[in-house]
Amino acid sequence: MTFSTDIETLAPATDAEIGEKASAGRPVPVAVISAITITAIIGVWALASYYALVSPVFLPSPRQVVIALYNLIVTGFVDATLAEHVGASLYRIFGALIASILIGIPAGIAIGTSRVGRGILDPIVEFLRPLPPLAYLPLIIIWVGIGEASKITVIALSMLPSIILSTSAGVRSVSKDHVNAARSLGATRRQVLAEVVLPSAVPSILTGVRIALGAGWTTLVAAELVAATSGIGFMIQSAAQFLVTDIVIAGIVVIALIAILLEFLARLIERRLVPWAAHR
Repeated sequence: MTFSTDIETLAPATDAEIGEKASAGRPVPVAVISAITITAIIGVWALASYYALVSPVFLPSPRQVVIALYNLIVTGFVDATLAEHVGASLYRIFGALIASILIGIPAGIAIGTSRVGRGILDPIVEFLRPLPPLAYLPLIIIWVGIGEASKITVIALSMLPSIILSTSAGVRSVSKDHVNAARSLGATRRQVLAEVVLPSAVPSILTGVRIALGAGWTTLVAAELVAATSGIGFMIQSAAQFLVTDIVIAGIVVIALIAILLEFLARLIERRLVPWAAHR
């Protein structure tokens, strides 16, 4: 009996048994979990609206939000269509992003490579980083005015610390062996910076840009409170004043979708420019 039991134990598993073990040990994909979560949230929302657990004034149904989104695309709201509101907001976001990149990357390099640069710029960055945009918004209005420049300035100031800090961190993390190898081959200080330091810091810089985009979207609504006539933040604020909650939720959904799309594009650019970063 013992001999036969040992033989059965050592016998190879059948194809069916192997398939069952593989299916039992295979994890559920993250995308499936996310889809289930989103479906559950929308389902709870729809049930709460259907059974009037919350007043429609405060929580319209998903169907009402979809209709409001369609009306935004076709007829618009507060004298502008959804495309015009999105275009105005993207103009401010990308204008601020370009300005913060042009200032933030050189400042981050100066902090990461120079004691003098770190001594001058570090206190400014650490002072600016924890400040909420609404704290310095009135000062920006006094200095710059109420035009587009003030909105772009406020958004750029919220983006700037992320780019500066990520750039300086990327510069400091460059391998000293690579720098010494370049110097031993006769590279000048400028060549080391351009050919070794900057390419090695690109993954960190791109991460900082992604973080800055998130900070810019969170600042957008506050920036568009200042004498704006278009923009997603302005549209949301105008709808909130008249308790048009379906427009408010539709605007929030649009901001989320655009932010997700920009995040996807940023990751795609990162994979194209620095494909080795994912394997570091």
